[in-house]
Amino acid sequence: MPVHKYLSSYSPDLIAQVDKLIKNAQLGKYLLSRYPKPHNIANDSDLRDYVSALKNQHMKKSQPLSKIIYDGTLHVVHNALGLHSYVARQQGARLKTKNELRVSAVFKKAPEEFLNMIVVHELAHLKEKDHNKSFYRLCRHMLPEYHQLELDMRLYLIQLELNGSIYG
Repeated sequence: MPVHKYLSSYSPDLIAQVDKLIKNAQLGKYLLSRYPKPHNIANDSDLRDYVSALKNQHMKKSQPLSKIIYDGTLHVVHNALGLHSYVARQQGARLKTKNELRVSAVFKKAPEEFLNMIVVHELAHLKEKDHNKSFYRLCRHMLPEYHQLELDMRLYLIQLELNGSIYG
């Protein structure tokens, strides 16, 4: 099944459970029961405020973010959680660096819990560049239910691909 690309690192048992939900047309109902409404963070300005509040709550001393946007060009399978980039630019004799955070536009109309998880993931990259134990420990520190939300967000992507949005 083509949707397995979202679940490639999960157990065969879990994938079988998801296949059963899909076969019985229950995936959307499952997601709606857990996440009954989408967030209202509709534009880049609102996203900047949302991310800045999370950053100030959990990572006050980390480097500032120069750009925070929804990005319609992110490929969801490869950058499902958004994108954090570290940009270095030469300006005369000085090297300027900037941190940017981009969230796939697919998540403009998603549950706030998924947006929160994506932002936490990308903020964690300010301290930990690689997806290692320290990185996931930091994610769980900021969002204890991080791993469940990541799984449910992947189920949401499957739902979008197969049947469209759960929010009418």
